[in-house]
Parts: sequence; C-alpha cells; structure tokens
Amino acid sequence: MATTAARAFQFRKHGAADTDMADTAHQADQILHGKGFIAALDQSGGSSPKALKLYGIGESAWQSEDEMFDHIHAMRSRIVRSPAFTGARLIGAILFENTLGRDIDGLPSAQYLWQKRRIVPFLKVDKGLEAEADGVCLMKPMDDLDSLLERAVAAGVFGTKMRSVINRASAPGIRAIVAQQFDAARRILARGLVPIIEPEVTISIPDKAAAEDMLLAELVRGLDALPTDGRVMLKLTLPERVNLYKPLVDDPRVMRVVALSGGYSREKANALLARNAGVVASFSRALTEGLSVGQSEAAFDRTLEATIDSIYTASVAGGG
Repeated sequence: MATTAARAFQFRKHGAADTDMADTAHQADQILHGKGFIAALDQSGGSSPKALKLYGIGESAWQSEDEMFDHIHAMRSRIVRSPAFTGARLIGAILFENTLGRDIDGLPSAQYLWQKRRIVPFLKVDKGLEAEADGVCLMKPMDDLDSLLERAVAAGVFGTKMRSVINRASAPGIRAIVAQQFDAARRILARGLVPIIEPEVTISIPDKAAAEDMLLAELVRGLDALPTDGRVMLKLTLPERVNLYKPLVDDPRVMRVVALSGGYSREKANALLARNAGVVASFSRALTEGLSVGQSEAAFDRTLEATIDSIYTASVAGGG
C-alpha cells in the first residue's frame, strides 16, 4: 500500500479551489490510512426493491420508480443521520446516482457525508449487468460516463465504483471482465477520481477458488498497464484461500482493497474478513441487516451501532 497521499492520488488540477484540494488531500489520506470500513449505500433500481423489502417496505408502498427511490433515500438518510454513522469507524460510503442529486438535512448527499460525518463519498457509476456470456456478466455500456463524472467532481465526490460478476472459472470471461473494468478506470482516473474496481465472484459457484486465482492474475496484469501515476481501489469477494489478495493489498498502485459481503450473513462475512490481512469491509446487505422502518429511533440506532461496531472490529482485525 502506498505510504503517502501524494503517491496514491493524482489531485484535481483543473480550476480546483484551494479548499477543494485540501479536502481531496484529507480524503485521500483517510482512504489510505484510516481505520474503519466503507458503507455500500448504492442500491440501484434493480436491487432497491429487495433492500426495501428487508427494511419492511413492500412493493405495494410505491406506484412509480420515483416513489421507490423516495423510500430508498429515506432509508439511506436515516442511516447516514444516525449517531453511529460517522468517520470514527467508517472511512467512506458509496452512493447511487439518484442519491447524488438529493439532499440530507438541506445539504447535497455527498457534501453531507464529508462535511457533517467526515466520511469520504464515492459514487456507483455502472448501469447494471449484461446477460451472462463466457461465465461472466460484463457491465452494460456506460454511454453517459463522462457527464456523470463531471457531476461527481462538481458534487465533491472522491471516487467511483463499478460492478461486474464472475459466475464460473472462465479464463476468457475473467480476462474480458478485468479489461472492461480497467478501460473504464482509466477514463475515471483522467477526471481526477479514484475508481473502485469490483469484479464480484459469486460465492456459491463450485469453482470459486479457481476463479479467484484467475482473477488475481488478471488484476495484476491490469495494474501493470495503468498509467504511472494511476491508483485504484479493488472491491473483491472474500476469497476461499486466506490472504489470497495480500499482494494486491501491498501493491503501491492500490489505495485500498475492500471486501463485499456477497450474500454471506454479517456474522460469516465478518469472520472471513477478519482472517484477511489488510482488507476492510464494504458491505451493503450485511450493513442493513436487522434494520426496520418500524423501529423507534432508539432501537434503530442501537441496531446500527452494534452492526457498525462488529464490521469495524472485523476490518481492524484484518489490518484495516
């Protein structure tokens, strides 16, 4: 892992105010060296109904996609405003595009995260998955990526996240996934943002270990092809072989390696996370497990406090 923010991040140079540059430097240092984890609050149109159902809001509660996103934003806002949700144990949070244009307590969401919570904001930029081919699901075309990145920079976002999925230990499929991720990452880096590359390996596949070995080799090749000043983050499924991704954790071109929960229970994900040195959490479903729209504020905050504490402890145990 890089030892200074200057090595790890090419600061924005195009008309950025001194205060913006200072914030970016502080954010880079927090991502590099901060103790804690990254909250994934980036449920999109496809995953929001399931997230809301687990939260206690069924599909009969909305009549349109806009109304659905109103409910998901209310859930996210409740989480972010909780006393448990601060930079003391969270180093970052990933937002969905719809959230970027919404406010929390009168401040744009990304600004609220940093100014009020001291949590570094990231933005999910992918548009979902293509149908499976060669054992993988590539990302759909991101035709508006450049304009979305402009919005992200203007909103004070530090980095981005994009997800694709590996369903089989297929060498050509995994090669294609990693190539697509790094192609997009180079465009993101050119805008002065830090990309989180997320090639998720499905936890239930029988050849998961073999797929992870292939993925590691392709990720190293992708890192080797980066511009000399390019730094990325990696979001990976917790591996079958403990510390498989330690070479990536130690690579100076990687700001941070974070883990998705991938369908594991929070207890299982925490246990696996704690065994992998230097990897910290970036959980979504495992973060919201146990939260309900019907809880009192006190009960909601207690549940979230216990959840955040358990994920933080596992992240720190792994060296985060």
